[in-house]
Amino acid sequence: MPRGNRLARRSCCRLGHRCRHEEDYVSATATTDTYPTRAGQAQVIPRENEVVFGAAADGPFAADELDSFAEKGYALIDRLVAVGELDGLRAELNRLSDDPEVRADERTVVEAKSQEVRSIFDVHRTSDVFGRIARDPRVVDRARQLLGSEVYIHQSRVNFKPGFDGKEFSWHSDFETWHAEDGMPAPRAVSISISLTDNYSFNGPLMIMPGSHQEFISCVGQTPDDNYKSSLVMQGAGTPDRDTLTKFADRYGIDVLEGQAGGAIMFDSNCMHASNGNVTPFARSNIFIVYNSVENTPKQPYAAPAPRPSFLGSRDFTPVG
Repeated sequence: MPRGNRLARRSCCRLGHRCRHEEDYVSATATTDTYPTRAGQAQVIPRENEVVFGAAADGPFAADELDSFAEKGYALIDRLVAVGELDGLRAELNRLSDDPEVRADERTVVEAKSQEVRSIFDVHRTSDVFGRIARDPRVVDRARQLLGSEVYIHQSRVNFKPGFDGKEFSWHSDFETWHAEDGMPAPRAVSISISLTDNYSFNGPLMIMPGSHQEFISCVGQTPDDNYKSSLVMQGAGTPDRDTLTKFADRYGIDVLEGQAGGAIMFDSNCMHASNGNVTPFARSNIFIVYNSVENTPKQPYAAPAPRPSFLGSRDFTPVG
């Protein structure tokens, strides 16, 4: 993306602004839908929003890294978490997965076939260890820089992909779900995946179609009531059709993102991404945190009868940090 197209960093949402909470969410109404989805036919809609809002002076990313992120939709961070920190994060991961109360909580997703834990949501609230990394300047400053504003945590979770039984995640854009079911107006959000284990090409690492964030795939099919209860285990509504995915793969290609434990991947909310199942003995686990601009807070859902629970799409828009 040419540097001239990048908007200047906005400063209107800083400490001292009025934080918007649940009551503001309930009273909000959806505006014109720029990215219609879950309708009668699939369509591809060009992105109307910027990708990078900040400049090199605003944070850790250098100018060439920002340009690369704008072009590809993602950035690799080789060593975000020090080796010494990994032990504490892994210990907390094991503690949560072994806790019967956590396993029984609705915020925990268990594989239907293997009964292995797949994901645990809302970990920045329920775990002091993961809460600290979610609020760490090494992470938050990058999100602020990319989004050009203060940010809040829209969602957090830890993902498990155990050896031999790790389930795949089908191709999708996170923004499509956050737009349709949470009411997020625009793709002005970023995700970070922090690796707790080594990511090899063969143990189900993240795959991204670089550049796909510049186009929005409108999906077919209405959103069922309480869709999240089934979609967290097996994706349905919001999954692009195979013909469109094939055209995207031909157009953009697929990057397989390998990396060592302690590294991270930061990617745009509209990137088309997926991961294969893990049939190897080598487990893959990660912390996944979503940061949304405080200038892009959710309204009413655009294509769902009701918003998802707050552990999937937060309605507390208090800036992190």
